Amino acid sequence: MKTLDLEAVQAFVLTADFKSFTRAAEAMDTTQSAVSLKIKRLEDGLGRKLLERTPRLVRLSADGNAFLEPARSLIAAHHGAIGSFGVEQRRLIVGISHHIVGGELPMLLKRMNDAEPSLVLEMRVSTSREVLEDFERGGIDAAIVLRHDNRRRDGETILEEAFAWMAAPDFQVRAGEPLRLATQAEPCSVRSMALDALKASGISWTEVFVGGGIATTGAAVSAGLAVAALGKRVAPPGVVDVGAKFALPPLPSRDVVLHSSISDVRTKNSLKTLAAAIRATAE
Repeated sequence: MKTLDLEAVQAFVLTADFKSFTRAAEAMDTTQSAVSLKIKRLEDGLGRKLLERTPRLVRLSADGNAFLEPARSLIAAHHGAIGSFGVEQRRLIVGISHHIVGGELPMLLKRMNDAEPSLVLEMRVSTSREVLEDFERGGIDAAIVLRHDNRRRDGETILEEAFAWMAAPDFQVRAGEPLRLATQAEPCSVRSMALDALKASGISWTEVFVGGGIATTGAAVSAGLAVAALGKRVAPPGVVDVGAKFALPPLPSRDVVLHSSISDVRTKNSLKTLAAAIRATAE
């Protein structure tokens, strides 16, 4: 009977989920080459090719697709066996900017739970400024925010968020009328960024909807009410970049930065998994 290496199975599951050896390596706190080698040995042991590899794409083969769910079950059974001894639950409190999480949040949470089933993740969503203030007061363990200024230059850059003017495909700007805009409630740095860009270009606008996060602002955009400055990565499905169509000014990109005060190794690894999951949504 073949014996499977649990770390190799976990490497396969993470690579399949993230569609990236690099992101799987980040989540496992190892190197890309180590993950690739583990999966190669797993494939050799099974006598099956599990992943199709190209320079820009990692995807499941037919055998990999058949093996994925049993592999998940094996990892879950392993966690369950360890948990039978009463593994202590750990709590991780993360503050995150409401411009950073959108419709991909369920996928992020699933990946976190798959990797760390004993972890209690408390997520607080607010403006980048409020999240940073909470972190500096010691109210949260980690902050994932947009970098809008030079007030803090520390932290780990997770990715570069590209912003654009997003709207429903049939959204129209009527001649002679101001641009109908959906924004976040003040204070919001992305709101200020958008309004400053319009002002500098001499474009008149009128606010027709004020939301409290990507879900609400994105809903207004999807409904055709207005155009909004949104990160392309988290914009609702079906909306499009209308910047060129309506001659709107380009919007600057912003770094997504992770600040952490955590020293515990296991919890730090949990944060690495979260950071890898966020990076994977941009690929």
